[in-house]
Amino acid sequence: MKEKLEQIREAAKAQLADANADLEAIRIRFLGKKGELTGVLRGMGQLSAEERPKIGQLANEVREYIENAIAERAEADKRAALDRKLRDERIDVTMPGKAPEIGKRHPLAQVQKEMEDIFIGMGFGIVEGPEVEYDYYNFQALNIPENHPARDTQDTFYITDNILLRSQTSPVQVRTMEKQKPPIRIISPGRVYRSDAVDASHSPLFHQLEGLVVDKGITMGDLKGTLETFAKTMFGESTQIRFRPHHFPFTEPSAEVDVSCFVCGGKGCRLCKGEGWIEILGAGMVHPNVLRGCDIDPEVYSGFAFGMGIERVTMIKYGIDDMRYLYENDVRFLNQF
Repeated sequence: MKEKLEQIREAAKAQLADANADLEAIRIRFLGKKGELTGVLRGMGQLSAEERPKIGQLANEVREYIENAIAERAEADKRAALDRKLRDERIDVTMPGKAPEIGKRHPLAQVQKEMEDIFIGMGFGIVEGPEVEYDYYNFQALNIPENHPARDTQDTFYITDNILLRSQTSPVQVRTMEKQKPPIRIISPGRVYRSDAVDASHSPLFHQLEGLVVDKGITMGDLKGTLETFAKTMFGESTQIRFRPHHFPFTEPSAEVDVSCFVCGGKGCRLCKGEGWIEILGAGMVHPNVLRGCDIDPEVYSGFAFGMGIERVTMIKYGIDDMRYLYENDVRFLNQF
């Protein structure tokens, strides 16, 4: 049995000398419940009383040797791994560094910021509101009662019969007029939702910027001057605007507003489809019913409102012919702006 213990010691020593040794496998082979050393210890009951202490002492020495050898090898492997890592990941601090790639604003965010700055420069404040809105604020308070045909063109996503995703940022105007009495001069940018199929000029989610002014003596001339200032600042000093009669339930009178094509100067080109004008927004004088609903006397106060799609302004400004490019997050496209 003494020879067997010495053989176990030598076998363990030889395996631990292997550079690719599996330490856990070695431990299990020699020291595990079914290991070779454990098997020898189970046979000690057959030894005489004189041999048993000597063999027991030798077995403990062999066990201690193997345990220490495994621990030392594990520590050596750990140090070697650290040395390799330090060597492989060594950095030459004298080498020039790699400049990190710096991100930029999305073209929609760039244009929205530019639009906001223009109106802030004219004395407007920015007001935001909830995207999940009540039917009352999205339709009824804007002079669009139930079953009104205007709801068809603003079909949106309903959560309940009374709660929906806003189809315009106009509810912000109503909420503002409820809380704040004239004079009021605000813009309300944000996301809006409509049940539209996705194509080159439509999306179920898009962005709007609407404006509202309410005070004594506000006229259509004030609206025209405000929009003309915006158009010239946004698209160039030579830009002209044109009002075309239209109908919106929450304004009276109402108009669609066009800007002269800033590419061809109104002569006709691909961008304006040969017309010389580009439709950009809707506007009008705030309907008296809307003012009354917010407890503002239309006999004393008047106001104008306007709304435009930020995607549309972005597409016109940069000559983009497909709205979907703005949502696909293709860096090759976005890096152009």
